[in-house]
Amino acid sequence: MTHSDGYIEQVLGELDALKKALESFPRQQAETLVEMAELLADAIESGKVVLTCGNGGSAADAQHIAGELVGRFRRKKLSGYKAFALTANSSVLTAIANDFSYDDVFSKQIEAIGSSGDVLLALSTSGNSPNVVEAVSMAASLGMKTLAFSGAGGGPLAEQADLAVVVPDEDFARIQEIHMALGHILCGLVEEILTSPGRA
Repeated sequence: MTHSDGYIEQVLGELDALKKALESFPRQQAETLVEMAELLADAIESGKVVLTCGNGGSAADAQHIAGELVGRFRRKKLSGYKAFALTANSSVLTAIANDFSYDDVFSKQIEAIGSSGDVLLALSTSGNSPNVVEAVSMAASLGMKTLAFSGAGGGPLAEQADLAVVVPDEDFARIQEIHMALGHILCGLVEEILTSPGRA
């Protein structure tokens, strides 16, 4: 076997692991995702704001999901939905981290701009990220609805959020891959709900 053959087997092994992770996704979690979409659609229809946050790859996912809501996913819409990623302003993030703590980088922003009826979607592969958990706590104290994407058992993030989808896997790569798939599905459901004939 050549080095190239070994790498090919590695690629196929990773894809097979992703396939198995997708196949083991529980139906109950799919039902929770639909609940999340309905909650988001109701909030958006009422003029409320969707905020997203996460660290590292989850920060990229948070920005991606916010972008799909503001722009478009699959359906054309008359106007974008109000959605903001709390990960995107480097001046705000570094100022809060420097003057307070990195644990506060999301909660301080929520304290400043969040209000009752808004929605927070928080992402963490472990469910243990202190700044993400703090964000959920702050959002709840303001009367916001809190949604979470987590994995590896859910952690305190899943415990504290109003609704949580927990990927039943321990590998951060598999969890993030499924989170992004779930993010796309979530955005598609929100668009479908809000552009359906009965609501448009």
